Amino acid sequence: MRGNDNHLIVSGSFRDPSGFLFLKEGRLYRQINKVYKEDYDMLMCSGLYEDLVSKNLLIPHIESDMSADDEECYKIIEPEKIPFISYNYEWSFSQLKDAALTTLKIQKTALKFGMTLKDASAYNIQFYKGKTILIDTLSFRKYREGELWVSYKQFCNHFLAPLTLMSYTDIRLSQLLRIFIDGIPLDLVSTLLPFRTRMNFSLFSHIHLHARMQKKYEDKLIDVRSFNKRLSRSGFEAVIHSLESAVKKLKWDPKETGWAGYYSATNYSTEAFQFKKDIINQFIDKIKPETVWDLGANTGEFSRIASNKGIYTVSFDIDPAAVEKNYLECRKKKETNLLPLVLDLTNPSAGIGWVNKERMSFIERGPSDMVLALALIHHFVVSNNTPLDRVAEFLSRVCKWLIIEYVPKSDTQVQKLLATREDIFPDYTQEGFENAFIDYFNINDAVKIRDSKRTIYLMKIKYMFS
Repeated sequence: MRGNDNHLIVSGSFRDPSGFLFLKEGRLYRQINKVYKEDYDMLMCSGLYEDLVSKNLLIPHIESDMSADDEECYKIIEPEKIPFISYNYEWSFSQLKDAALTTLKIQKTALKFGMTLKDASAYNIQFYKGKTILIDTLSFRKYREGELWVSYKQFCNHFLAPLTLMSYTDIRLSQLLRIFIDGIPLDLVSTLLPFRTRMNFSLFSHIHLHARMQKKYEDKLIDVRSFNKRLSRSGFEAVIHSLESAVKKLKWDPKETGWAGYYSATNYSTEAFQFKKDIINQFIDKIKPETVWDLGANTGEFSRIASNKGIYTVSFDIDPAAVEKNYLECRKKKETNLLPLVLDLTNPSAGIGWVNKERMSFIERGPSDMVLALALIHHFVVSNNTPLDRVAEFLSRVCKWLIIEYVPKSDTQVQKLLATREDIFPDYTQEGFENAFIDYFNINDAVKIRDSKRTIYLMKIKYMFS
């Protein structure tokens, strides 16, 4: 969407009357409208902005001297740019939990400075330098004594509801967030949760009773101002504390799964495994990419070859347990260049929301300078019946350089896949693999992994998709 002076307005920021994001000459800016002047000035003058930025809770910005031909414009700021935008349906359990606790921590801090969060959207939280951070500078407004937390329902829908489902019912229910862009409806959550959650006072209050009250008043005309004198400041703080306590108590144990325990069951010898790491290390040093995406990364063993070099690396895997372990390792080691995310490559994140543009698709967030596709090709072809040329075309859309591992049919991992199905893949040979990829890539190098039947390729894309 084009704005004034050929600004490219960020499609996900159109809902807020306080302002919007736009791109100009590759740089990200945020316009602040005059309607938000009083709240913005309070944020900047009260000390809240400095406090949150110093604690790495709010994205820092500079005020721009750019002029705007928009009479609604009060100021234009330039926030620091996040290397990769991720969404709540791509986060592991602990990532979503950390994002929830960060939101509540920001709310508690804001209240000390006489302000409150008017938005508690999960989309306003991102992972930056290894930590959760608020990226929406316009989320604050002046606190009015006696009012309810205006973002209470949104917090429950975006954070507490999916976390409780993941903890008590099934970790995969986080994917409901791909359907419900404004958060999972509480009446649905209430029906999906086991009965024992009604014995938990916090969950009963914030989910079950909350859902019941929403249902009761959904068709009634209610003047919300009549409620605003019912909650003292101490009551407001008690609600935040209760939500924080409820979130902290939610747990999920990433039990050993076929993928989370993959490296312990790999068919690589110790020598072959180290040789593979050495080759990938050499390829990365040769190309020197600024960004790397590791597709099918498992717990991030090979992602860290790149991230440990200071390269910003996104580590994707389909298994929530593997991603959870990867993230907990990142948090434990305070890694700042690695972002683990949940992603099904056979059904990757699509563009969703208004005209399918509010949240970017997986492909729209690329291309990355380099993609690692290790021990992945046989899952595309054999497990998912995807022709090799389709795999090559897909990978050419998301990278400039590709490190890919060819796994032959004789490999024990492929034999396991073929054990329960007919072999209908006559073109799945090394020659067939190379022929499919040379339509999209130039093959710069190919190295047979020592003590293995596999081969690692370094490829460069021939042309970029527009």
